[in-house]
Amino acid sequence: MTLRLLAEVSPQDLLVALSELQNHLLGYVKSMALKCAVDLRIPDAIHRRGGVATLADIVADTEIHPAKVPDLKRMMELLSTSGIFTATAAKDSGGIGDVVYGLTTACYFLVGRCNLSPVVPYLVSPHIVSSFFGMSDWFRKEPAVAGGSLFEVAHGCSLQEMASKDAAFSSLLNDSMASDSQLFLEVIILDKGRIFRGLNSLVDVGGGHGAATLVIARAFPRIKCTVLDLPHVVSQATTSEDGNLHFIAGDMFESIPPANAVLLKNVLHDWSDEDCVKILQRCKQAIPARTKGGKVIIIEMVRGSAQGDRKISEMEDIQNVFMLHINGVERGINEWKRIFSDAGFSDDYKIMPVLGPYSVIEIYP
Repeated sequence: MTLRLLAEVSPQDLLVALSELQNHLLGYVKSMALKCAVDLRIPDAIHRRGGVATLADIVADTEIHPAKVPDLKRMMELLSTSGIFTATAAKDSGGIGDVVYGLTTACYFLVGRCNLSPVVPYLVSPHIVSSFFGMSDWFRKEPAVAGGSLFEVAHGCSLQEMASKDAAFSSLLNDSMASDSQLFLEVIILDKGRIFRGLNSLVDVGGGHGAATLVIARAFPRIKCTVLDLPHVVSQATTSEDGNLHFIAGDMFESIPPANAVLLKNVLHDWSDEDCVKILQRCKQAIPARTKGGKVIIIEMVRGSAQGDRKISEMEDIQNVFMLHINGVERGINEWKRIFSDAGFSDDYKIMPVLGPYSVIEIYP
C-alpha cells in the first residue's frame, strides 16, 4: 500500500485494516493461549463452579501459581475477547481481580462428559504446527520434487509413520480422533439415528480405537460392529466387554470386511480423488445391493454451507488449507458427486447437515 493510498483511506478504515493484519500475524497467540487454558484445565475449573469463576477461584482450583495472577488476567482477557470465555464485572473478586469469567457456547465444546479438549493439544503440537513452517518453499517446488506433503517435507515421514514410531504423538493423535468421533457420533445418533436402524452389521473403516463405533454399538446393540484399521492402530485397541465391537487389522485399499454398511468418518478428506474412488470401490464390494440395505455412510465436511456467513466460510477455508499438511482436501458437493459417480455409486445420494458443513452422506450401490 503506497503512502498516497494510505492518505486517501479514512482513519477508521486504516485502523480496521491494521487490526485485520495484526490478527493474521499474531493469530497463533490465540491458539497457544487456548492450549494453555486447556492444559491448565481452566474451562473445567469454571464448569465445576457452575459455569462462572473469578481469577481467585481459577487459581484455587488449578495449579496456577498465585504470583502469576496478573499474567493469567491478560490471558483470560484475550480468550474472552476472542470468544472462548465471557467476562463480566464481579461483585466480590477476593481482592485480586474485578471480573467473573463464564463459558461461552464455544467453550462448552471443551467441558463435560463428551468434549473436544483432546483436539487442542494435537492441533497445536510441534509436529503439526512445524509442518507449515516450510509452506512457501513447498509451493515453489514441483510436486515430484517437493517430497510429498507439508508434514513429510518437515519431518521426513508421513503422519501415520510418525504415529507408528512416536508413542507420545500417537497418543495425541488417537485421543484427538477419539474425542472428535465420540462427540459427533453422539450428536448424529441424537439427530440422525435413523441411518443406523435396520442394520445387522457395520464396518468402521479407519476407525482407530473404535470411539465412534462404540457409540453406535451401545445405541444399537443388535448391530455387529467391526473396526478396520492399520495393524499398529488396532494392536492397541480393546474389544468391547459385550463382544459387540471387534477389530481387524488391514488395508482399506486391499479389501474391506463384508457388512450391511460401511462407515467412513473423516477418512476420505485425507486422500486424493483417485484414492477416494479406490476406497469407495472397495466399500462397494463389501456391501450388499441397495435393495438388501447396502450403503456407505460418510461423515465429512461438505464445503459451501456458509450462505454468506463469513466466520463459517473462513472456518471451511482454514480447514481446507490445514489439510495441505497431509495432502488432503475438503470438498464441496460437486466434488463429492464426481467421486461417487466415478466409484460406481448411484446418483441418488443423501447429504444431511449435522453442524453446518459437517454432514452425514449416504451413498448406495
